[in-house]
Amino acid sequence: MEGVGWIGAIIIGAIAGWIAEKIMGSSQSIWINIILGIVGAIVANAILSIFGISFAGIIGNLIAGVIGACILIWIGRAVRGSRT
Repeated sequence: MEGVGWIGAIIIGAIAGWIAEKIMGSSQSIWINIILGIVGAIVANAILSIFGISFAGIIGNLIAGVIGACILIWIGRAVRGSRT
């Protein structure tokens, strides 16, 4: 989340995590939403940079955060589901 600062990254991460939570139909705390949003943005930017796609600015980071958080929620469900 380059260029948005720590406070901006936390706010964008919280919003992205919340949106991903609603899309994926899960239920987490605000802290998990923030972590999912921030880590999700990092993951999505890393994956998409392989294909030459990059996001910048607040909206770009929000989109990347939502995509990445959805991926992380999906991975979490796959890992938990495989144990049972």
